[in-house]
Amino acid sequence: MLNEQTLRDLAQTVLLASRADETEVVLLATHARLTRFANNEIHQNVAEHNLEARIRVVKGGRVGVAISNSADRDALLKTLEQAEALAANTPPVPDWPGLPHDTRPTPETETWSEATASATPERRADLVGDVCRTADAAGHVASGALETNTQALYIANSHGVERYVPRTVASFVTVVMSDTGSGYAAGAHRDLNAIPVADLGREAVETATRSRNPIDLEPGVYDVVLDTYAMADILSFVCSLGFGGQAYAEGRSFVSGKLGEQVLGENITIIDDGLSPDGLPLPVDFEGVVRQRLPLVEHGVARAVAWDSRWAARAGTESTGHALPAPNWWGPVPLHPHLAAGETPRSELVRHVERGIYVTRFNYTRTVNPGRVIVTGLTRDGTFLIENGEIVAPIKNLRFTQSYVEALQNVVALSRERRILASFGTVGAMKVPAAVIRNFTFTGKTQF
Repeated sequence: MLNEQTLRDLAQTVLLASRADETEVVLLATHARLTRFANNEIHQNVAEHNLEARIRVVKGGRVGVAISNSADRDALLKTLEQAEALAANTPPVPDWPGLPHDTRPTPETETWSEATASATPERRADLVGDVCRTADAAGHVASGALETNTQALYIANSHGVERYVPRTVASFVTVVMSDTGSGYAAGAHRDLNAIPVADLGREAVETATRSRNPIDLEPGVYDVVLDTYAMADILSFVCSLGFGGQAYAEGRSFVSGKLGEQVLGENITIIDDGLSPDGLPLPVDFEGVVRQRLPLVEHGVARAVAWDSRWAARAGTESTGHALPAPNWWGPVPLHPHLAAGETPRSELVRHVERGIYVTRFNYTRTVNPGRVIVTGLTRDGTFLIENGEIVAPIKNLRFTQSYVEALQNVVALSRERRILASFGTVGAMKVPAAVIRNFTFTGKTQF
């Protein structure tokens, strides 16, 4: 992986050569290593070195961005020329505020794990092998992937901003298939040793066993127990559609004009914390602005939204350090949301439900109404009928169409255990509990 001095030299090559009013260079050097398995066997072990160079220039309020993946200086200068040409042929950005001037020290946080950085193919094979043997012993088939990456993020601009963030990313996912059922498990962390791969494998195997021979259940409105994977989907949609500064400023968010008001249930507190060593911390955003710990919701009351420099300037406020890489149409987004835990053991959540459905995760979820965060999708990899506070049978997967905002208004219990899962690929991470939710709407059923 390229070191700090090499990345600095590459960035300075671009900054010194630029003829624009403002210039920004974002370099991401990655050494990605992946072990993929299927049919209880490792079938792929690959590694890749890559450098993404993202150059943004501004001239007369016109912005151009060009991207390449070469560390060659001539190639970088060619990318700079492309960005300048794009800016020359682009309409001016209304109310362009300028690139950031944030020269505060980069916050100290634990972004690096030697256990992840030094993980060998043999180490990954040992972890994956445990999962495959567990599945094979149960007569099931495991598939999935274990990834260990090292990254070096370097950001510099013509206003003196300079950031260097080395980080590690480990992630694991598996789907285990039985003859008529399936199970799922996943985890992510900067530290490979913090992901309980063997336990996750056993969890997926047990779910695949329990979900065999599912029965039909008619769609309707049910109370549900949503495992952490399903709750992560809810948290991701609510934060990305509701707590981004662009959506808020344009009146498209369900919290637009409602900061300080009750918008979710009183037991819902969400904090976006990119500095937390739990998960995949990233102390600055992709403009080099220091990332703030941001209380989005406190006991159901909307408190803040995420801002980048452009949308903060338009709203008359300051960036909270939540810019995505340029160019992006999405605007600033919370990448590290933590949903506060409750007091109920995860295993006891079903006791809150007289008759309802247990959902392991959602799959292929799509937005129906972004303003109300209405989402449709399917249950997957372990869906069960609950009666009298107990899981009594596996059921075939159901389609749901549900406002995730209303779901978070109807939470009656949260687990005290939380799981760390990747967010926006592996740029960020979520920390989520499982939950009991009243009146969740299922609109269709499947044959599997």
